Amino acid sequence: MSMKVALPVLCCGPATEPIAPVEAEQLAARFKALADPTRVAIVNRLAATDECCVCDLNAAFDLSQPTISHHLKVLRDAGLVASTRRGTWAYYRLVPESVGQLRQTLGG
Repeated sequence: MSMKVALPVLCCGPATEPIAPVEAEQLAARFKALADPTRVAIVNRLAATDECCVCDLNAAFDLSQPTISHHLKVLRDAGLVASTRRGTWAYYRLVPESVGQLRQTLGG
């Protein structure tokens, strides 16, 4: 049985500094990018490795190559993943700072 950690109760104002509007927009864009189950699954897969060839991502999902490319573009545009080209293949990896910011926003 896990013990619940007691969180502070807010009554007369926030216990933390408000987030800057620009940072809030960036975080919202990242969360929005994760509002799709396939993109969550791609991020989950990338979290298990340093980097992954796009060919492995294409093979892992029952989706067309253009659909996988679209999802990767959304994640890349949100700053959650980065890619490197090697010959004809692209290798994808998570951007640790971006994922860390999401985790910190959620209190983790």
